[in-house]
Amino acid sequence: MKKVSVWISSMRLRTLPLSLSGIILASCFASYNGFFKLDVCILAILTTLSFQILSNLANDYGDGLKGTDNLDRIGPERAIQSGKISPEDMFNAIKINVLISIVLSTMLIYCAFGVKNFVLTVVFFLLGALSVVSAIRYTVGQNAYGYKALGDVFVFVFFGLVSVIGCYVLYTEKIDDVVFLPAITIGLLSTAVLNLNNMRDRLSDEKSKKITLAVKLGAKKIKVYHNTLIIMAVISSSLFGILFYTSPFNLIFTITFIPLFLHLKRINKNSDPKLFDPELKKLALTTVLLAILMGFGYLW
Repeated sequence: MKKVSVWISSMRLRTLPLSLSGIILASCFASYNGFFKLDVCILAILTTLSFQILSNLANDYGDGLKGTDNLDRIGPERAIQSGKISPEDMFNAIKINVLISIVLSTMLIYCAFGVKNFVLTVVFFLLGALSVVSAIRYTVGQNAYGYKALGDVFVFVFFGLVSVIGCYVLYTEKIDDVVFLPAITIGLLSTAVLNLNNMRDRLSDEKSKKITLAVKLGAKKIKVYHNTLIIMAVISSSLFGILFYTSPFNLIFTITFIPLFLHLKRINKNSDPKLFDPELKKLALTTVLLAILMGFGYLW
């Protein structure tokens, strides 16, 4: 049982709800337009979770081998760092998770398109393959892009654009302008979560030669960048509420602006990296809440 708990911990379950934000939004928009399919929804959730778990395991493996996870790191202790899971066992778990992700992706694509839409089937197979490779290459390998300050781009594209727009296409087989601003919003807030994680670990990452935007920009400029991400998310979501307004319920998601601005106040006030760690969970959950309220508010 102890070993099982270690593996569960290595999957970093607290990161999973954030990865579902885009699926929630796309499903609500598809339902509003009469395209919702329960089997596609369930498989989209399972596939997204498998990608996120794969990314978490690969991050543990890559950072563990490179020595980035060390005693200087402020965040939760990782599995390889603690010695509770060997690199070999973690690598085997990654291979198993890759297979699971491939199987789930294939089932999802088949349920969405069957055999009638060859072009979209090929496109989504390529997206699935790219998602698997990107999840692994974030920290694994000598040219890991997470060590070259490119992690933010990956998160914005996959957690925002691909998650919302891609999932909507799985339901509808077409792109609708209603999904673009929500996709940008979720992408920006998800990037802010990653950035906050990098702000917390900036000093230890710098020592380990892990180059993130936080390391590149430094303590002051990275706060400006963080403020920009949050404010742009507020603007893009507000534009969505105005442009696609049908009833007052559409705007219920603006309630989440309160915790977002309170979050910025705490970030701007504090300079101790240890104080950034509790904000991670708050920002991630606020993003999920915004997705739920924006999606269901549109349905009402």
